[in-house]
Amino acid sequence: MKFQPISRLLSLSIILSSIGFMSVAQITYPIVDTDVSDHYDNTSIISAPSSGQAFYGQDATYSGNQPSYTDNGDGTITDNVTGLMWEQDMGTKISYADAFTKATNSTLGGHTDWRVPTIKELVSLAQFTGRCMGNDVVDKFIDTNYFNQPIGNTAIGEREIDAQTWSSTQYVGLTMMGDSTVFGYNFADGRLKGYPKYNPQSGNPATMYFRLVRGVTDYGINNYVDNGDGTITDNATGLMWQQADDGNTRDWENSLAYAEGLSLAGYDDWRLPNAKELHSILDYTRCPDVTNSPAIDPLFSCTSFNDPNGNSGQYGYYWTGSPLMDGPSPYSDAVYICFGEAQGEMESPPGSGTMVLMDTHGAGALRNDPKTGVQGSYPQYFGPQNDVQYVFNYTRCVRSVADASIDEDAKLDFRIFPNPAKKYFMVSSEDRLETITIYNTLGEKVMELSADEKKTIVNASQLTNGVYFIHLISEDGTAAKTKIIIAK
Repeated sequence: MKFQPISRLLSLSIILSSIGFMSVAQITYPIVDTDVSDHYDNTSIISAPSSGQAFYGQDATYSGNQPSYTDNGDGTITDNVTGLMWEQDMGTKISYADAFTKATNSTLGGHTDWRVPTIKELVSLAQFTGRCMGNDVVDKFIDTNYFNQPIGNTAIGEREIDAQTWSSTQYVGLTMMGDSTVFGYNFADGRLKGYPKYNPQSGNPATMYFRLVRGVTDYGINNYVDNGDGTITDNATGLMWQQADDGNTRDWENSLAYAEGLSLAGYDDWRLPNAKELHSILDYTRCPDVTNSPAIDPLFSCTSFNDPNGNSGQYGYYWTGSPLMDGPSPYSDAVYICFGEAQGEMESPPGSGTMVLMDTHGAGALRNDPKTGVQGSYPQYFGPQNDVQYVFNYTRCVRSVADASIDEDAKLDFRIFPNPAKKYFMVSSEDRLETITIYNTLGEKVMELSADEKKTIVNASQLTNGVYFIHLISEDGTAAKTKIIIAK
């Protein structure tokens, strides 16, 4: 389990207004945490660093919406954070077109509104505690206590990691040799890439896994506000972003340090985003080849540069604080996200011996680089598609918008447990509480209790599964706020 200062644990979507009333912004795109709890340096697992020490500020330093699922007992799984309901077992590999037919005809769990998920919906299930060893799977990048996740069939010549799960999101550009491309996430090796929609050799539809989804339809849709001070707030996620990178590239350790030391727009609590946070601001309707822009909303800016062949119009790869464990040295790499083309070198034509730099995986891909290297010796190329490795990547910082609303002088010491809760949970405080108020994600008050004691047991049996926000007020008027997940 990950811990952080109380101001960082408080809900991203609760704001205390200047006149003293409670208001809750509608969080429609809650980012599910990566589940990472180990801390790393460039080569190994380490003890949790303290603020100011090297490698402070990585994924495990900060805690978000912890993964929480409910097995509905009918072949479906509900994500208690996002509200999405998922197909538990995907079945066999099918084509892109057949996946939509399957969704239309499915009555799984008694529901008839199944659909093929977007790539942002699909990534919500990713857990970066997985690990692979080259072509072999060690630990999957999904919670296998709830989801059935197959691996590749080695009996027919597949690698174990040939188990990509596709989304409904098609690349607006082309990859490889001019291939129409579908984005998918690989829960066997932790990467997100664009994959050819049709087999390049035969021209037949390619087949992959598809995990159907139903429920809320606005998950993954951003709601940006330009704050006019070099920052962008996404009200859908409750995150505030650095509008423009600073134009410098760094290795992973120095990217962490830059983010922790950034002071921007009057805030000094910036950090390096985890993989799922940074992924949330990708715009899959944009790419350099089609819109002459990076894969991000035009409110943001990305540094452009020349690719390894000297071609202009390429955009940065950006570090995240999340690990990507692969190979015999599993702690050496971290995740980056491509806001420009995800390039690699491929032999073209096949068998010619001529290597050609091309967009192999699409703008919006999620890959990994070694955390450090000898500056000046990159780019290099690595992997089956000879992915470009820059190692010294760009940085875009993030902060939680609710942090601005926290009363840093408040001394209310409290604990809520268990969390997630089922039917009951306890609120315990060193100070006598006066009221406990619970709000849903729409800002509607769903419960209010008069506490008048230091320990109060709350009956949550009437609450449905999901995220709720709790506002506590003590006898002396001290207020505090936090979040609880109900998962029955």
